[in-house]
Parts: sequence; C-alpha cells; structure tokens
Amino acid sequence: MLYGGVADIAERGATTSGATANCVVRNISEQGACVEIDPTARLPEQWNLTLAHKGRSYLARLIWRQANKVGLAFRIMTSDAPVSDFDERLRRSEIKKRQLERRINELLDQG
Repeated sequence: MLYGGVADIAERGATTSGATANCVVRNISEQGACVEIDPTARLPEQWNLTLAHKGRSYLARLIWRQANKVGLAFRIMTSDAPVSDFDERLRRSEIKKRQLERRINELLDQG
C-alpha cells in the first residue's frame, strides 16, 4: 500500500522553518519506512515524516539513500497529525441523503 506523506526537511535549529517536500511511502513498519522523495532534495539526518491519511507523524532518522528512495528509522511517533473531519462529515451527509431519498419514495408511493 502506498501513502502520500509530507517530509518536514528543515534542519533542526535552522532559522528558516516550514521547508517541506511531498513524498510517497512505499513500505512502512513500526520501526521505519522506505520513502520516495525528490532526488535533489537536501535532507538532514533527522526530520519529521507526516502521514495525514494515517493520522501520524514520526521523527525519523535517515539510514540510507539511493536515487529517489530513502530508508528511514523511526525514533518516535511525535504526535497524531491533525486530521480533517471532512471524511466523517461526508459519510454522515451520504447517510442522511439516503434516508431522505427513502422518505421521499415512501411519500410518493402513498400519494
């Protein structure tokens, strides 16, 4: 399974913050991940990997790099990433829509 992620690649203690790069997580376990990232990206030894889809963010250490792939070892899961409630609201809206459609059909059948 592939996950889209965001790599926070700003050096720790750097004066500029917010340097990020999109990435694709090819392989993930509790201990680490194999990630595809722009081969020209300058990566520090340690950075945050955020997987919004999974609601997690990891402090990761760079273990190896080959072309556009990197191997990461997770040091800690730093926090749950903020997750949008859009999916839940959409699901509830679809349920409500089906309920209303059934009620409309009931009323039409009675008339």
